[in-house]
Amino acid sequence: MAKVLLLNGSPHVHGCTAAALEEMIRVFTEENIETELIQVGKQAIRGCIACGSCEKKGKCVFDDDLVNETAQKFAEADGLVVGSPVYYGSPNGTILSFMDRLFYSTPFSKHMKVGTAVVSCRRGGNTASFDVLNKYFTISGMPVASGTYWNQVHGFTAEDVKKDQEGLQTLRNTARNMAFLIKAIAAEKEKSGLPEVERAFFTSFPDGK
Repeated sequence: MAKVLLLNGSPHVHGCTAAALEEMIRVFTEENIETELIQVGKQAIRGCIACGSCEKKGKCVFDDDLVNETAQKFAEADGLVVGSPVYYGSPNGTILSFMDRLFYSTPFSKHMKVGTAVVSCRRGGNTASFDVLNKYFTISGMPVASGTYWNQVHGFTAEDVKKDQEGLQTLRNTARNMAFLIKAIAAEKEKSGLPEVERAFFTSFPDGK
């Protein structure tokens, strides 16, 4: 069975972001996709220090359990949903630190795993936050599942979010599209394999010109 990991970047386990992710989980269940929700926002997650130790160890040097444990699950998953509240027009610091370390420290290919982001805000800053989170996927060769609007919900409480009918509708459509992509990629992988990935060139301009 295909599996999707969902990350809740909010410190509020039953808050607005959780309400959004729960709406997607219901659809994944209907689509026969296994899910696992991981609570990130309440954890003490330090940022990446670019030490490069993960290249030798195959995991992050800061063994605070959650990043490295999630990495093992991510390696086996077919898709990843990242949810975050909006803080000052951006995803919150905890989820950004977590994502930096998760993506940078993991040696396995993320190519053709399906990703999507979900953001929750009271009023503004949602599209900027949505853009930041999606960049983790696009730099990693991960198709991004879209819906019928940007994946965002509005509200100050979880009860407010449940009244955002258009926002929840968008998330349901995104979850259905994500399930379809995961199934289609799995079928084509079995039939013809995955697309070739070129890695010959790495432009760094070391001569300063």
